[in-house]
Amino acid sequence: MNNSEAPFEDETLSRPSIEYLKETLPKRKLVSKELRRRGTLMAYKRALAKFGSDGCTDFAAALTYYAVLAMFPALIALVSLLGVFGQGQETIDTIMSMMEESVPAETMAFIEDPIAQLVNTPAAGLALIIGLAGSLWSASGYVGAFSRVLNQIYQVREGRPVWKLRPILFAITALMLVLVAAAALMLALSGGVAETIFDQIGLGEEALTVWNWVKYPALLVIFVFVLAILYQLTPNVQRAKFQILSLGGITALVVLGIAILGFGFYLSNFGNYNQTYGSLAGIIMFLLMLWIANLALLFGAELDSEISRSRQLLAGIEAENNIQLPLSDESGVIKLHEKETKMVREAAELRRDVWQEQARH
Repeated sequence: MNNSEAPFEDETLSRPSIEYLKETLPKRKLVSKELRRRGTLMAYKRALAKFGSDGCTDFAAALTYYAVLAMFPALIALVSLLGVFGQGQETIDTIMSMMEESVPAETMAFIEDPIAQLVNTPAAGLALIIGLAGSLWSASGYVGAFSRVLNQIYQVREGRPVWKLRPILFAITALMLVLVAAAALMLALSGGVAETIFDQIGLGEEALTVWNWVKYPALLVIFVFVLAILYQLTPNVQRAKFQILSLGGITALVVLGIAILGFGFYLSNFGNYNQTYGSLAGIIMFLLMLWIANLALLFGAELDSEISRSRQLLAGIEAENNIQLPLSDESGVIKLHEKETKMVREAAELRRDVWQEQARH
């Protein structure tokens, strides 16, 4: 076998089946606690190292770009949907008051103006249709980019053909938008809005108190589920099972919370963005916050991949170099290998012809 065929062998034929993993992975529980602790520490160490070597800071910038593209169509859809039910202005006021507690004032000024214009825009029905279509298309770009990043993290190529991959990405995007919309509506049920709705359906103050306590844990559950969808379904690998709560997801949430609070503290006490960027300060800080959020998400993905490697090693699976997860679809990888082999052959033929021509002279 020549060198050009070696990556193909690693990516497809040598990977174990999902049935083998389901049978073998439980063996990791038989090893000592000391070895399992070493495996977890190794996963964190490797995740930190691969976070840099995989270029996650650059990937986070690309994800920030796609997030900005998806954000404003989604805002149009959300505000228009709330406007249909006559709760647009109340909901936006509630969300803005909550954001003011953790988001810098300059960033809030950048966000508030376009949202205020959306709230006061007529023809909510048309805006709703346009916003839903635009948010679905734009957000699918974010999900697609996230899929490509996770393929890099798991050391695999995209093998799903376009006709199969695009519907998968659109389905994931639609599910995520539903969850995000549900989270926004839960935030909307606060203050006077919640009191009015609870009174109309015959629920008293006790139910309102319970709702105020339950709402934030429910929002956290939604966010955890969104992370699980991104981490588990977007890369071109199969899983032994769908894991909603992972160590990478928990770490991403913790890092995200600390990073945003720390960034807000820095801007409030040490930053001089207003003097440096003037009227653009809000935009710059908003983009920085999105970038930091995506950094946290990608570190969580790196950690999840290394936890998978650690569990395989503890089960006796040879995963030192490549994480042994079967591909969801290898047809695209095979075609890409054939294309690359053909290009290598053409290049070799060109070099051979040059050598033969020189030999004749």
